[in-house]
Amino acid sequence: MRTKINLLLMASGFLLLGVAMALAQQNPAPAGNAPGARPGQPAGGPQGPGGPGQGGPGAGGPGRVQPPAFAMMSTSMADGSFLAVKYTCTAGPAAVSPDLHWMNAPRDTASFVLIVHDMEPRPRKALDDILHWMVWNIPPTATQIPEAVPSNAQQLPDGSMQTNGNPGQGGNSGYRPPCPPAGPSHHYAFELFAIDQKLALPENATRADVLKAMDGHILAHAALIAPYHQ
Repeated sequence: MRTKINLLLMASGFLLLGVAMALAQQNPAPAGNAPGARPGQPAGGPQGPGGPGQGGPGAGGPGRVQPPAFAMMSTSMADGSFLAVKYTCTAGPAAVSPDLHWMNAPRDTASFVLIVHDMEPRPRKALDDILHWMVWNIPPTATQIPEAVPSNAQQLPDGSMQTNGNPGQGGNSGYRPPCPPAGPSHHYAFELFAIDQKLALPENATRADVLKAMDGHILAHAALIAPYHQ
């Protein structure tokens, strides 16, 4: 009797083992998946080596780094803030030009041009607005224009040329301090251009001459806008 029971138990065990093996063959576990991972997802997750954002094969390679933008700043004023009195006609003979400095000029820059002008329209006047200062052929190695640039000569020590549109008027060839009429603020633009060549222009060149010579040679542009009213 005991022998029959043992044989029956052994037969049941073999039967259960066969059933388990058959089920395992029909439902194999996904290869390479960690416990709890979704079927078809690598064990390392979607950001594993070579995944998006890793610069691996098929990810497009490392992105190109954009060069920093050409920018101009000043310790004398901030973009959009009112121009200090010392830089305007309100200061009288003591008025001076503000300092300007810049960074990240394009590699092929051969000279800089600074144009300072009143952006407000001139009633019953021509299309040109009022020019307050223009400096051209600023050396490509320059990174600043200091405060209080001498205004009694057209050529500056670094070889650059300056004018305010009224050369010789009162002995002032340089910065002409803003002097708007009473009323709403006028907006004064300090614009700096990086140019790919030195401009071959005479000392008495006008703004139209400079703009024509610049045409097609501008590499970069930066600007500060300062409002002012009396």
